[in-house]
Amino acid sequence: MASENQQQEFELLTDDDDWSDSPKAGKKNSLWNTNAVVVKSNDLLTAKTNLTLEVGPAHDEWGGRHELDTIYCAIGVYDTVTATAKQPGAGFSLELEGAYLGDLASSRSDMRRNHAVLALFAMAQAAEREPDVALTITKRIPVGAGLGGGSADAAATMLAVNRLWELNWPIERLRTIAATLGADMPFCLTGGYARGTGFGERIEQLDDDGDIVRDLTERGFTGHLLVGAYRAELRTPEVYATFDQIGAGDGDENHLQKAAVSLHPRSGQAIEEALRAGASQAFVSGSGPSVIAFVPTEDAADAVQRAWQDSRCVDRIIATNAPARPIVHITA
Repeated sequence: MASENQQQEFELLTDDDDWSDSPKAGKKNSLWNTNAVVVKSNDLLTAKTNLTLEVGPAHDEWGGRHELDTIYCAIGVYDTVTATAKQPGAGFSLELEGAYLGDLASSRSDMRRNHAVLALFAMAQAAEREPDVALTITKRIPVGAGLGGGSADAAATMLAVNRLWELNWPIERLRTIAATLGADMPFCLTGGYARGTGFGERIEQLDDDGDIVRDLTERGFTGHLLVGAYRAELRTPEVYATFDQIGAGDGDENHLQKAAVSLHPRSGQAIEEALRAGASQAFVSGSGPSVIAFVPTEDAADAVQRAWQDSRCVDRIIATNAPARPIVHITA
């Protein structure tokens, strides 16, 4: 089980070396090498999950997005975003690193549609300046997994540029900009626990010792957890379209879980295996396909891990803790 100061631990479930991210792998992109290159500004931004996710009707005024009432929780899996000032007029650049780039590694990907680049453009427009910044993103959060990796990269970019350009804008102003880019981006700026309403962009930060968090803690939604991740990706619009057809499952606190499992049945198997093995809670993260399993004891963590390995219902296991918060660095 991950210790309190150990951010992540990966275990490979196949023999494919490209998926190996253990400290023995010795790769440049190893998860265990979490110190970013020293430049102007770099941030480590957390993945997120939704402890509860109630989905309401779609709204035309929100571009067809659904009304949401969700409890966000940041989990200790981090992408690193490094922002470096470039010469005036040099424009932006984007470099992606890591063993888990998914579709981002495809030559067909339009880097101008990358969430971090869109965040850079939005900040530049708000600050009335050119986006002359070099971005380097080291990916550890699985792509297309329901863990908010793209939103985390966008939030990290906003925090980095806010300091790089010496704007010193308060978090409320950054959240206003983030809300124009995506539902969970405003939450990713701060991490911890929060309630999201509207289409998920209206954030109410929750105190760790407040009634809502205390209730979640008593129900086993805190502490050590395992993430079951996959090579496969799910596209959020496809999951919502399926939800519109089949609705939520009975008793599901994540209303998208039934839709995600129908599109990716291995996620459902992983939930069942985790609960049988002693997880206090197990569910699809966001729109999936990743599965979160909170494990109350080391024995439970070992049992869930063995169950997932034996059944081969996940491709990769990440051991970490929740809640987590961004790790911010300012360097010269």
